[in-house]
Amino acid sequence: MSDSSARYRDVFGVREFRTLFTLQTLQVAGDSVRMIALSVQAFERTGSPAAAALVFAAGILPYVVGSALLLSLADRVPARRLLTGFHLLRFAVTAVLAVGGLPLPAVIALLVVAGVFAPVGGATVQARLPALLPGDRYVLGRSMFTMTSAGAQIAGQAAGGLLLAVLAPAGTLWLAAASAAVATALARLRLPDVPAARAPGGSSGTARETWRVNRLLLGDRRTRGLLLAGWLPISLAVGSEGLAVPYADGLGNPDAAGPLLSAAAAGMFGGNLVVGRWVRPGLRERLTLPLAALTGAPLLAFVLAPGLPAACALMAAGTFGLGYELTVQRRLVDAVPEEIRGQALGLANSGLMTGQAAGIGAAGALGEAVAPGSAIALCGAGALAACLVLGHHLRR
Repeated sequence: MSDSSARYRDVFGVREFRTLFTLQTLQVAGDSVRMIALSVQAFERTGSPAAAALVFAAGILPYVVGSALLLSLADRVPARRLLTGFHLLRFAVTAVLAVGGLPLPAVIALLVVAGVFAPVGGATVQARLPALLPGDRYVLGRSMFTMTSAGAQIAGQAAGGLLLAVLAPAGTLWLAAASAAVATALARLRLPDVPAARAPGGSSGTARETWRVNRLLLGDRRTRGLLLAGWLPISLAVGSEGLAVPYADGLGNPDAAGPLLSAAAAGMFGGNLVVGRWVRPGLRERLTLPLAALTGAPLLAFVLAPGLPAACALMAAGTFGLGYELTVQRRLVDAVPEEIRGQALGLANSGLMTGQAAGIGAAGALGEAVAPGSAIALCGAGALAACLVLGHHLRR
């Protein structure tokens, strides 16, 4: 392995990567704007906070279903065809929602349909990166996707609020539909017609093949360990973010939840930037376990109920450690055959999303029994315990 870090020009010099990067940015920003507009629309129509929350979650919860039944498509359908179809589906769903007049159950059903296919689209993109970006370029490209997804989500949410004030929900939805239309055209016209990693032949259906490969991945000691190493420390540590509001309220300033969550986002951005770009590959490998432990260690200090500046610093330090996942992803790419790489990366991503949701829910329940600071500290202790158990897979 070369011990020199990749540079941004090495990554953005690849035309297909630039296209995939643009597609990802359009998707995250467009979906963020769409979900805000639909949540506001649902609340205006029903007056129910629960209805607004349900609409917001409807595009995320089906992710697990898609991962369990459809992920094999990422390796069996050519990327250009699959991504063109996926973004076309996003456009059709968003355009129908923009027309309006649908009852709430129909709105939720359309979001579920789009959400079921979302993990397949994400897995298809991730599967192309190792082929496009060999060696350390993959790590830098992967870090760029993480940083830009977070930035596009924040920008999409901020822009969504401004657009709603000017265009109302219907107009905002049409803009989201336009972004999906642009993504569809880019996927069809700018992506090369590369054959699928493996032929779809045989009598095995999509769901059966997805289950078969998922069992294969989870049954192998090495890949199972890498998947768990990517899921558990992050899921347990990120649960602390679900306690930002009650912790801020305990400080006597409920508005302090915003700075706490912003600090967490800034730490994650910084960790991916530094680890992905500035840490040499050999050192990055050696730092994987310490960085994973960093996701939990700073949270232990919350048992002392630090004030807002210290709490923000601790949150940022913890999420900086999330950069360890770049190395785990690199090892997973090396551990699986190319013909199932898309499904492996899709399973890693869907498990991480599910784990984070479960971690936040569990932390919220824990916050009912103990003080918020103590609950955050327990999240950190859980992340450290996971690092100890998975130490063999986090070390090189």
